[in-house]
Amino acid sequence: MGPGSESRDETTWSETHGPFEITTTTSLPKRRLSTLKQGDTFGLFNPDGDVTSGPGSPEGLYHRDCRHLSMMGLSLERRRPLLLSSTLQDDNVLLTVDLANPDIFDGDRLQLAQDSIHILRSRFILEGRLYERIRLENFSDSSHSFELSLHLAADFADLFEVRGHKRVKRGRQDSRVEGDRKLVFSYRALDGQPLHTLLEFDPAPDHISEDLITYRLSLEPRQRKSLFFVCTCRQEPLGMIGSRAFFIAYRQACQALREISGNSATVESSNEIFNEVLCRSAADLHMLSTATDHGPYPYAGTPWFSTVFGRDGIITAMQMLWVDTHLARGVLGLLAKTQARILDPHSDAEPGKILHELRQGEMARLGEVPFERYYGSVDATPLFIMLAGQYFRRSGDLDTIARLWPNIEAALDWIDRYGDIDGDGLIKYARKELAGLYNQGWKDSYDSIYHADGSCARLPIALCEVQGYVFAARREAATIARALGHEARAAKLEQQAEELRQLVEERFWSDALGYYAIAIDGTGEPCLVRGSNAGHLLFCDLPSPERARKVADTLLDARFFSGWGIRTIASSEPRYSPISYHNGSIWPHDNALIALGLARYGLKDHVLKLFKGLFDTASSMELRRLPELFCGFKRQPGNRPTSYPVACSPQAWAGALPFALLQACLGVHFDAKGQRIFFERPTLPSFIEEVTIRSLRLTDGRIDLLLCRHDSGVTTTVLEREGPLKVVVTLE
Repeated sequence: MGPGSESRDETTWSETHGPFEITTTTSLPKRRLSTLKQGDTFGLFNPDGDVTSGPGSPEGLYHRDCRHLSMMGLSLERRRPLLLSSTLQDDNVLLTVDLANPDIFDGDRLQLAQDSIHILRSRFILEGRLYERIRLENFSDSSHSFELSLHLAADFADLFEVRGHKRVKRGRQDSRVEGDRKLVFSYRALDGQPLHTLLEFDPAPDHISEDLITYRLSLEPRQRKSLFFVCTCRQEPLGMIGSRAFFIAYRQACQALREISGNSATVESSNEIFNEVLCRSAADLHMLSTATDHGPYPYAGTPWFSTVFGRDGIITAMQMLWVDTHLARGVLGLLAKTQARILDPHSDAEPGKILHELRQGEMARLGEVPFERYYGSVDATPLFIMLAGQYFRRSGDLDTIARLWPNIEAALDWIDRYGDIDGDGLIKYARKELAGLYNQGWKDSYDSIYHADGSCARLPIALCEVQGYVFAARREAATIARALGHEARAAKLEQQAEELRQLVEERFWSDALGYYAIAIDGTGEPCLVRGSNAGHLLFCDLPSPERARKVADTLLDARFFSGWGIRTIASSEPRYSPISYHNGSIWPHDNALIALGLARYGLKDHVLKLFKGLFDTASSMELRRLPELFCGFKRQPGNRPTSYPVACSPQAWAGALPFALLQACLGVHFDAKGQRIFFERPTLPSFIEEVTIRSLRLTDGRIDLLLCRHDSGVTTTVLEREGPLKVVVTLE
């Protein structure tokens, strides 16, 4: 029996765990995989540029939750080339792989000496297609003839199958060769939907079959040749392939990225390593952001979560809001469009509830997993209202907010009518069907919410941070209501917010802990466990200053702070494990919200300590990229942070962390109506002397700023200004 068998509502391990946890059969970090993504298509490639998927491996080319290419292996004379280097371009658009031939023997005779032939693979993704150029160059003094082959396969596995879920029945697969340069893999799903993977080659290969294409090539000394292919995740042929198509499409891919990223302010510091962290974070966020009819939406992360997640998108937009308002507008627009309007227990939908997860794969369409449009999160709805209020205060965009007001009202009605299950004033969750998620806050592992004796909390569960979100949501909604002329509604919302604040202080605060309980379960008992969740109450500005200080001091003591970051629970708690998903690991987005909360209460020394640990973490990571989470082991001299085996990387809300940390340090906030940008008690960590912010926009104005650290604080200099913007620096 697993630990879920200890649950207080006497459910079994399988009932609490659920059938849709990620099955950990292999570690993603065993070898670095390169990620390319554009729109609804992404690819994970090994360092050679190949796809060699096997049990537990996520490698492949995916489109809308289906793997369209599960094998792509390059060989030269039936031998694997030698890897020289593998480089992902700084903006994440282009992957280049340098290879060379190994020694090739014909019997005992050396036919082709090692490193004679250089192979350069270049690839990118655009509009559901993978483009690749293979350039070969002979660097020897002799001419050489050889065979170059590509081994290809498409398994059309649903993403949940790749994650480890077994299916009783699958659809029908087929493959065929069309003419002398096209290979088609086909799949008819169980719901009748046809799927296709079309590969087109230029020039035409010398041999083409249903799983292998081969070129017989001859190269004179210093001669180059290029081969091109396009892999399309649908049936329609490209029409034009080869060199011209490759470079035209590459320019289009770069332009698409500029359209996603062009509205964001840029940040540069005096610390080159931190600049690399910032550049990687920005590039990952731009890559993960997908253009929608409502604006850009940051998909949660690859490989498992390359789709719309409500909570993740909202929190990512919150962290980035000070540098980019367009991301928030895109998130708000799409989530308003997909807001639940009916009761549907299978998808946990209730009128006014905000989407948790959107899936387009076969298993979701067939109901084998409940996530086609799944609403099983208790926090996305108040977070949606919070983001709407933050967006309005940041942008002054009353027209957009006025259009969203019916959605905001519907979300508020959900909180009152469905969120408060038993009418005691606290917002709770309890899944409607066994197939849904047992825990529906951001810590959604089956065993993440429990009592001090280690027993799992009983449904329905009221999480402490969710009450904070609702408190903040009502205050933000009151501000919006007042701006729209709904004074009575604003006053009611402010009253509800204050009543909830008092209720949280009465029911969640524990004098024995000197801290807030992580939750109150269905028995009415508080879960007297110290979790990082309480730090989110600071982000929501709920605790009194005295209690906020106690929470802050606890979060930065040795039980929580590992030296790299703040753990999800204190090391003194019964289920603590630094290698767990939610019970002692470290999540960058969690730390980001805590940092912003610390800054709200003026606790800048705490922010600086946290900033230093997380900067050191990012500096130690591959590509300077912060993953979804990492292990919570105590920092030891000479050691690096320990990776978590199935953490997604890149992950949007982790990528946004450096920008949130800077905002917390600088105390940046905005008065759109007054055209003012505030810096409250700005400070910078010891490893950053200067920060330059360019194209920071507010309504119709734009400003460039230089901030310099001195012993007495931080000075702010306006480098360039367009429009009547004012900069206000407060020191106390």
